[in-house]
Amino acid sequence: MKKIIAIAFLLFSFQYLIAQSSDAPLLVKQGKDLLAQTKEEDALEKFKGALKSDPNNYEAAWHASLMCSRIGNRQADENKKKEYFVVAKQYAVKSLKLNPADAESNFVMAVAMGRMALISGSKDKVAASRDIKNYADLAIKYNPNHAGAWHVLGKWNYEVANLNFAERAVANSLFGGLPEGADVKTAIDCYNKAISLDSENVLFYLDLAKAYQNIELDPKANETLKKALTLKPKVKDDNNYLLQCKKMLDDIQAD
Repeated sequence: MKKIIAIAFLLFSFQYLIAQSSDAPLLVKQGKDLLAQTKEEDALEKFKGALKSDPNNYEAAWHASLMCSRIGNRQADENKKKEYFVVAKQYAVKSLKLNPADAESNFVMAVAMGRMALISGSKDKVAASRDIKNYADLAIKYNPNHAGAWHVLGKWNYEVANLNFAERAVANSLFGGLPEGADVKTAIDCYNKAISLDSENVLFYLDLAKAYQNIELDPKANETLKKALTLKPKVKDDNNYLLQCKKMLDDIQAD
């Protein structure tokens, strides 16, 4: 009898594990459906649930990382931002362990590190710069048509080209200088490449316009912002990005 009970318990446990594991694909699908409705916080919970059900679910891991980066970027409190970005990086690390030779795992790591770098001190910001570019380059290597990775590479070029004196001093004294080749014109090329691959992403146009304005190409910035303002919001942040585009355009036209 004891043997029968033990076998029955093992069968039940095995069936339970299978049932739990089978929840993950459904939860990922539900998360992606919520993303299409711009419900990113709800989508994140679905992806987290999928990872509880199946810790090796790659799609849930990289989606969870990207959601944490996006949601964190909207936080008004800097400590909350950091909390989200730390978790975003943790999910990115998991993604890379599950599938290191894929565009998405490298892309979300570049995004998580890039977001954290933008709110970090000079030392941490400069220290992260090489890794951010490395992950963005790898994402493009594994998928040359990854619009998000091209945007990250553009952002990297723009930010490195605009490091202040203190940040450049840190780079020279602690890290042997800055990575070579970063400039705003390269950023513009990368942003334009991203737009050619995803012409409905408001953020791509906003960052491109900032780059044009940075090198005093206001007519180009003006044209880019006008294009952005014809787009419909696709993700939760787009309404805010469109407001920024409108303000930028008004400021340029007022000069």
